[in-house]
Amino acid sequence: MDTSSLFQQIFNTVFPLLIIVLIGFFYARVRPTDMTVANRINMSVFIPALIFSVMAAKDFQIQAYQPLIAASAFVVICSGLVAWPIARLLGYEFKTFVPPMMFNNSGNLGIPLMVLAFGESALPIAVVMFLTENLLHFTLGMYLLNPKTNLMNLLKMPMIIATVLGVVWSVQGWSLPPSIGTGVDMLGQISIPLMLFALGVRMTDVDFGQWRIGVVSGLVSPLSGLIAALIFYWLFGLTEEWFGYLIVFACLPPAVLNYMVAEIFQQEPQKVASIVLLGNLMSLACIPVALYFVL
Repeated sequence: MDTSSLFQQIFNTVFPLLIIVLIGFFYARVRPTDMTVANRINMSVFIPALIFSVMAAKDFQIQAYQPLIAASAFVVICSGLVAWPIARLLGYEFKTFVPPMMFNNSGNLGIPLMVLAFGESALPIAVVMFLTENLLHFTLGMYLLNPKTNLMNLLKMPMIIATVLGVVWSVQGWSLPPSIGTGVDMLGQISIPLMLFALGVRMTDVDFGQWRIGVVSGLVSPLSGLIAALIFYWLFGLTEEWFGYLIVFACLPPAVLNYMVAEIFQQEPQKVASIVLLGNLMSLACIPVALYFVL
């Protein structure tokens, strides 16, 4: 691929995502918007539908993705180990700084980014990586913020239920009737643009009073993830194609969910909001570099 074609592909990957985020941002600036209900529906209906529709597809075999699941989990955990001494060095509270460095935006940004960069065939991989990160966020992440968290509540989450059903469906080799499968697919297709729009709306809440920790995190987040990905590749190896997916996953900015969780536990939510939102803004420079390396 020549340089001009490469840059055209990067532009075609990033620009559609940016447009939807900007539409959400400017809409919320003109008409203040509360996305609470929409986000709840997305988490409870549309994203579970996307997960199930991908995992229930005939060509999806969960066993085939075990190395990628292990790699994604390694990146999440190792990113925290890299960020921990940096937090101590700079005097940041561990529970404020480290979890956002671990749990990245593999949903709002990761899924559409990988699909646009690598094609529709990347959707199952993007979903598997998202599920890995999300499961760790709702288990290890919750434990880091509050060791007394009742992890059994996970079993009640629609995304977990959809994942379990999807795994069973995949292992059994069942198929949905087209009349039902089409409806589930359509529900799932709502989730990706809605996640991007919601990210744009959330961008209106950037607090530049905490800009220093936001800028530091915007640099540490992709760097810690990249270090973790390279360590995994050096220790265990990975196919060239999957290593490309892992690099993109590792360079994603902090997930918006970090702010919501920090708000629940009152763990310096304003600082976490700055980490999340400035990290996502700074990713506009980091992600094209990652795509250039991968593509």
